[in-house]
Amino acid sequence: MKERIFFDDVDRYGPQTASLVLPLPTEEVNRDEMARMDEVAITATVAPGDLPQEYLATGEVSYTADLRCGRCLDPYPFASRTAFSLRYRPRPAGQSAGDEEFEISQQELDVEYYSERSVSLREIAAEQVQLSIPMKPLCDAKCPGLCPACGVNLNKDGCSCSAGESDSRWAALEDIRDQLAKKKQS
Repeated sequence: MKERIFFDDVDRYGPQTASLVLPLPTEEVNRDEMARMDEVAITATVAPGDLPQEYLATGEVSYTADLRCGRCLDPYPFASRTAFSLRYRPRPAGQSAGDEEFEISQQELDVEYYSERSVSLREIAAEQVQLSIPMKPLCDAKCPGLCPACGVNLNKDGCSCSAGESDSRWAALEDIRDQLAKKKQS
């Protein structure tokens, strides 16, 4: 199982395909929402691109995991199968690998710049996992979450807190609402 596809092999032998199943620790994904993750499967084909020294990587990443709900914080099962298409071009002249920022055009959003003449399947898999995680994962669209007063998970238990209690910081707005209601009645 090779973890890298070398551009020299693509130049010499034509498009190269590799498949890999690899463990990807949740720390490597670096998302708090990720509670647990199974191995990640990736299949990638790298072929010459349209420009000199440009390469096109296409393929699919799939995995299953447990994500933490953004409302109730309980883990729930999540599965993803994501297709990807990336272009690799040589790093622009004057840009070193340590340079974090430089301006790109709208057409270059799918372009990765390389210094080494290879692509790492592990890096592609980690990036695609990152991109596939919802911004606010929810176990259910109707998840009521946690009680803001006592913190009980409203999916599992009822809450004895008063639903009518409001935060004193909103008192000024409640007064305005009441005055508007009185004006409408008159």
